[in-house]
Amino acid sequence: MSNTPKRHIKDQIYETYLGRIQRGEVSYTDRLVDTAIAAELKVSRMPVRDALMRLTHEGYLTSTTRGFALPNLQLKQILEIFELRRLLEPRAAALATAKLTQSDLDVLKAAVAQSERTLETGDIESLYAASETIRRTWIMAVPNVELRDTILRYMAQIQSVRFATLGEAQSLQVLVELQRQMLRAFSSRDAAHVELLLLRYVLAGEESFRRVKGLNDWPSDTESSSDP
Repeated sequence: MSNTPKRHIKDQIYETYLGRIQRGEVSYTDRLVDTAIAAELKVSRMPVRDALMRLTHEGYLTSTTRGFALPNLQLKQILEIFELRRLLEPRAAALATAKLTQSDLDVLKAAVAQSERTLETGDIESLYAASETIRRTWIMAVPNVELRDTILRYMAQIQSVRFATLGEAQSLQVLVELQRQMLRAFSSRDAAHVELLLLRYVLAGEESFRRVKGLNDWPSDTESSSDP
């Protein structure tokens, strides 16, 4: 009986920080220190450490001498994650198409409108927030739980990459236009078109990342194509 409250607290802390990581609320400069979190939450150190260790085991965090942090991925790892995205996300989005509720579609509509406004304001933080809402809304509708959790895990690991590519002027118009098209495809329940658009969206993000990092001469497995 005495272990039950500690297990409950540990799970609550895990879920809280998992959500923060997946929503982009933890940056690469943040250090999650178990003693500081325990003091803030007014709990003992052990359930906090257990929760952070679980997040580390699942790939969301890495342990450092100054606490826990988001993984500092190497260039090769980032490019490999883009390859995973090309393989997994288009199919996942197609599966989610029939599962999105009207409430989900309303959220997507509002988020796309927010993205469109940033074309005038240039507010990259607002665009990032809107893009995160769009991404998380359709991902949470994916009926294949293992597929959904895999995507959530690697997307949490490359938050800074997504923020950098959204701030790249050359890709801004393209990404927002693709978000508009995806909203229409999701709304019309056109899974095949959603799958195609998601592939183009990932490719646009990868191309932007390659420009930012000066990798245009590096080979890419798939080339982007324009809408027919």
